[in-house]
Amino acid sequence: MKGGVAFSRVRVRALVGGAVFVAAASVAMAQGVVDAMRGAVPLDQEPVAPPLQNQENKDVRRTRAFAMQPPTIPHRIDGYQIDRFANRCMACHARTRIEESKAIPVSATHYMDRDGTIRGDLSPRRYFCTQCHVPQDEVKPLVTNRYEDFEAVRQRETSRALEGKGARKK
Repeated sequence: MKGGVAFSRVRVRALVGGAVFVAAASVAMAQGVVDAMRGAVPLDQEPVAPPLQNQENKDVRRTRAFAMQPPTIPHRIDGYQIDRFANRCMACHARTRIEESKAIPVSATHYMDRDGTIRGDLSPRRYFCTQCHVPQDEVKPLVTNRYEDFEAVRQRETSRALEGKGARKK
């Protein structure tokens, strides 16, 4: 019987917590609080995405913000066909086309299946490039970003530690 009582308490707490969240969201909407990402669209409705307007077309490789980040696409891809019938990206980025196109070749990892076996063609799970790789737009960020690269944090902390040791020696 104890297990049933504990389970009931958990359910009641979850229900009360959910009700409090919904009430707080309703109050925020009534007071005109607007979410930077959703805008003024109610939570039970899907907002319409704004049209892409300022897509970069610089063909310059960007540095990556974090380890294992997929590279961004440095050029426009409007109208590129990427579906089960064709992959327009491979017209330039296939290993057989890079000599002519001077594009960066697709990573060898994109030719591996989930067991690590190298295939002769793109792996089906890596075929749809825009699942991971995205073009960039020149827009004002919707939210502030305080992300710091690991190397920058490590260098700052190392410098602080060295400064601390120097101060103690005096």
